[in-house]
Amino acid sequence: MGARTPPRGAARPKRRSLKIRSGDRVQVISGKDRGKTGRVLRVEPSKERVYVEHLNMIKRHTRPTQVAGAQSEAQIGGVIEREGPIHISNVMLLDAKGAPTRVGIQRKDGERVRIARRTGAAID
Repeated sequence: MGARTPPRGAARPKRRSLKIRSGDRVQVISGKDRGKTGRVLRVEPSKERVYVEHLNMIKRHTRPTQVAGAQSEAQIGGVIEREGPIHISNVMLLDAKGAPTRVGIQRKDGERVRIARRTGAAID
């Protein structure tokens, strides 16, 4: 028997290696925060999204709930501001000089090394 094909319209898992990692400094190239820079807090490869520190801030209205294990009756709730996701195509990595650059991959000694296309310098 051959491999089963998924039904039409079914989402296939994406198997793309992302070139931006958490901790990188990036610049937003489109959207409401265009031109702003920040540090990547977290990356979601399955959704191709990144969370950048202090950018794309969203407000969540949260119901007050008691904190488990707290000594006092502290409640957390109200309007909470936090970072929202940005699509990976809308951010660009900043090189060591702070200029936006595209990212290439080269193999050195059997390891993948990220290369800044603008300068050719290794990022990692």
